[in-house]
Amino acid sequence: MKKLLLPALLLLAGVARGQNNAVKLDIFQPVLNTLAISFEHKLSESSSFQMNVAGTFGYTDGESFGFYGTGYDEITTSGFALTPEYRLYLSEKHPALEGFYVAPYLRFQHLSQSGSDYSGPNSGRFESSLNAFGLGVTVGRHWIFKQRFSLDAYFGPGYAFTAVSSDTPGYTPRKGDFIGYSNNLNYDIRGGLTFGVAF
Repeated sequence: MKKLLLPALLLLAGVARGQNNAVKLDIFQPVLNTLAISFEHKLSESSSFQMNVAGTFGYTDGESFGFYGTGYDEITTSGFALTPEYRLYLSEKHPALEGFYVAPYLRFQHLSQSGSDYSGPNSGRFESSLNAFGLGVTVGRHWIFKQRFSLDAYFGPGYAFTAVSSDTPGYTPRKGDFIGYSNNLNYDIRGGLTFGVAF
């Protein structure tokens, strides 16, 4: 019994000090058939490191203009994104993993598309891909409830360098054909709301 007492007391002391890790799921990403999971680890009383991994699985976009003319395309998008970030917590009242923070980040994303164009004599399948490398900064607020549950909201600007390509003859892909990208802008807004478990 005495052998179990010391580890139990150390465990309780660790809980009293606060949580050092959190695993979180983005609440809104499933709307785009995307699963986004974040793991945050406390580095010091005022900083942490977070890695976000996201996967898009067969998001289907409905009608649009076909590349052989006007028509109905069923475009399916899949891919992944990796977003490491460093978080600097600003509150003196709360240690890291809780409170307001500023977070510079890097981001790599790969997306692939496939679809069908049903219009014109050359109707058929097309495929394209996008690779993007970006960076930016977010501001946010992280709450820890009952020393167990995590709620994290963040928002901020970013900039992305992108390249699009396709092996389909006669099809020239555009950056704006992909989810979250615009033909005329390299700037974007990154935001989210996550819920998870702290430990």
